[in-house]
Amino acid sequence: MKHKTSRAVDTTANQTVRLDLGTKDGVKSMRIGFTDQRLTAHGGLAVWTRFITERGLREQLRTVLPHAPTSPNAYDPCDTALGFIGGILCGADKLARVAHLAHDPAVAEVLGIEAIPSQSTLSRFFARCGRGAAEGLSGLHRWALEELPERTEGYTLDLDSFSLLHEDGHQEGVRVGYTRKGLKPCHRPIVAALAEVPQVAHFWLRPGNTACVSGAATFLGDTLARLPAQVRVSLVRADSGFCSHRMIAELEARGLSYILTAALRSPVRTLCRHDDAAWTPTEVPGIEVQDVAHDGARLVILRQRILERPHAGGKQLLEVPGYKFQALRTNLPPSISALEVWRRYNGRADIENRIKELGTQFGLKGLCCRSFWATEAACHLAICAYNLCVGLQRRLGQPQRAELTTLRWRLFSCAAVFSHAAGKPTLKLAVATPQRRAWWHVLLRQLSADEHCDAVAALSARAGPHQLILPSIA
Repeated sequence: MKHKTSRAVDTTANQTVRLDLGTKDGVKSMRIGFTDQRLTAHGGLAVWTRFITERGLREQLRTVLPHAPTSPNAYDPCDTALGFIGGILCGADKLARVAHLAHDPAVAEVLGIEAIPSQSTLSRFFARCGRGAAEGLSGLHRWALEELPERTEGYTLDLDSFSLLHEDGHQEGVRVGYTRKGLKPCHRPIVAALAEVPQVAHFWLRPGNTACVSGAATFLGDTLARLPAQVRVSLVRADSGFCSHRMIAELEARGLSYILTAALRSPVRTLCRHDDAAWTPTEVPGIEVQDVAHDGARLVILRQRILERPHAGGKQLLEVPGYKFQALRTNLPPSISALEVWRRYNGRADIENRIKELGTQFGLKGLCCRSFWATEAACHLAICAYNLCVGLQRRLGQPQRAELTTLRWRLFSCAAVFSHAAGKPTLKLAVATPQRRAWWHVLLRQLSADEHCDAVAALSARAGPHQLILPSIA
């Protein structure tokens, strides 16, 4: 005869501890207890899960992940990848911090996955990602760009290289290279991004001792081959690290217009030392230019007077005090003025903001596995999260893009209670004010509507002043 086993009772649930807390009215005692309710601090991630379900991210991951678990108890690899991305959105920048999200009792339900993976599960997951898997995951960037419209004037492609500092230096590909802090162990990725929409088009991880221009021409060709058909590149911009003969030959062979910063080496410095008669004033006070043919190409040299433009970019030369100089190499026709060439190039600075956001908010600075290709795979998933965050805001009608920190605090980080009310999964968001609830109702109804349905536009028109403009909500 089987004996009934008594159900274990959590005796700590009813225990309380009193703490004295200071208030404006003096010290008050507060009881601190525990609850076994399934609460989550990230209920707003349900919006994210609905969006990636609509976009078909799980199905896309299934086509590129190499994992084929045979154990019936193994996690679905797509759940592991989605749990990792969810951790990034919640603020994790290391595998251990993603795993810490498992202490949230309901976040896995909100993300639509079986469970938040542990650190060891994530380590094994990425260890299985070799070169083929990393290249497959890079296809997620093309997939994210497929919804972009065709532009008659084409898109501008910006290239840049940066360093990911890793002080311990024990991982594959971590080599001593140049960083903002001097020579340090690092990786040195190269990235391509579109200027008209803040999305990343391609990414390569490289060893830390790699020069900026190493493999840049091949990277450019790979990027162009991976872009969707409607995303036609009309202009390429890059800094002086990419201004090499091989890179220029690649651009010319593909018939692409380009603007590259030219290094102020000896031949260009000679032009900078020309007297005032060689410089042409522009409509902008303090800026003078020389537009000359040099080394078989058009060279635009700018001289900016520091007294009138103290925050101007460029470099100072000891032999010509009081000015900052910048040289731009381009194949744009003479009908585009030298000043217009400079203005078109200045937009490239926005890629620096994206690199900074990827590093500090999407975890790229802290993602470093033992295997080189595992690190690249983790970076591709983080960049996929970035691209999809941009797409989510476009889907919600956000007129101005917000960074992940803003999305996290004003959308994703919303306390909620998860339950099975009447046998159906239910998430109750902790939204107190009527104004905030009305905003959430508009957002959820718009997200649940067909993306191409006329009801979306009608709903947006009815939304009034609270139409999905996240920063306007206190």
